[in-house]
Amino acid sequence: MTLYSNPIQIAMVAGEPSGDFLAASLLTGLDALLPPNTKYYGIGGPQMAVHGFDAHWPINKLSVRGYIEALSHIPEILHIRHKLKQRLLEKLPSVFIGVDAPDFNLSLETRLRHSGIPTIHFVCPSIWAWRGRRIKQIVKAVDHMLCVFPFETAILDKAGIAATYVGHPLADIIPLNPDCLSARRASGLPDSGPVVAVLPGSRLSEIDLIAPTFFETMDLMHKRESTLRFIVPAPNPAIRKRLQPLSDRYPRLPVTLTVGNAQLAITAADAVLTKSGTVTLETALLKKPMVISYKAPWLTGQIMQWQSYLPYVGLPNILAGRFIVPELLQQFATSEALADAMLIQLNNETNRCILVELFTEMHERLRRNSAARSAEVVVDIIESGVSPKRTR
Repeated sequence: MTLYSNPIQIAMVAGEPSGDFLAASLLTGLDALLPPNTKYYGIGGPQMAVHGFDAHWPINKLSVRGYIEALSHIPEILHIRHKLKQRLLEKLPSVFIGVDAPDFNLSLETRLRHSGIPTIHFVCPSIWAWRGRRIKQIVKAVDHMLCVFPFETAILDKAGIAATYVGHPLADIIPLNPDCLSARRASGLPDSGPVVAVLPGSRLSEIDLIAPTFFETMDLMHKRESTLRFIVPAPNPAIRKRLQPLSDRYPRLPVTLTVGNAQLAITAADAVLTKSGTVTLETALLKKPMVISYKAPWLTGQIMQWQSYLPYVGLPNILAGRFIVPELLQQFATSEALADAMLIQLNNETNRCILVELFTEMHERLRRNSAARSAEVVVDIIESGVSPKRTR
């Protein structure tokens, strides 16, 4: 095959831990199709590094959420983008792949595409949920979109944007029938008795805003049902350290703090209290009843609400097109309201059975061997130097 450069050079930018996972999945597929001397570089995280990815900047430089919260980081982020753009224009890669992080990637992709570098964006920005005008920017920036949800290609097709539905990598790695008992034993939890997993976030700013309310919620739940146990998986030691003082406020609360492997904790649980984001999809694929919550600074929350088109923020509700799990956000996310909602999710067996059926159907729709499908599109683009014919 005719390649754009030899060795092949693939530039990538992932700006979140979830993007690190998605990019690593794509790299798995590319490893199976491309020569071993292929070069991967840009901005990425530890999961990408396993595949030999050379991170010129670490992923945490871009992991900032919220309008107001990001203000202090804007100069550094703009500087990084400018430097990366210069490097890519000096040494043209075979292709550029922006993994999510649209605020950073779309502007960069526009400039690179104008200079003749093929551009791929992995994960369609949520133009169907908010900021729909962004599609005009996508038209200018992206040669080909890799979509993780099936309804997105029709939206992009209307705008003349080449797109392929590749499924979601999470749906490929999560078993259709998770083993709760093995997960409990691996987590040091008893085989029987109700367990609730609590996931307050992956950023210190999220922890500061919502974790105190989540711990108050656990305390209220435990006072009502004394047999309850809780597990809180921190994504890293820094978050674990920030959570410890909160846990110490409730010495009688049977809570296990762990580091890493949120999927194991969710699998071990009977119900999940979680912040919004990709973790809600992970929880759905693990077939667990849940309550979704989030707190952002007031102005950030107002801006997001003003720009939103949908009445829900959780991915399970978005995919279902209706509320199938409760969402308690901002001022409505009180410990009393969260405890009430969680106990219903925990104890309503009819609701549990309905959710398992809905989540299984969702899982089957999203399971498409995403790594292989995505890699095939990338290789086609590298071979041709332009976006291939739109596929579905």
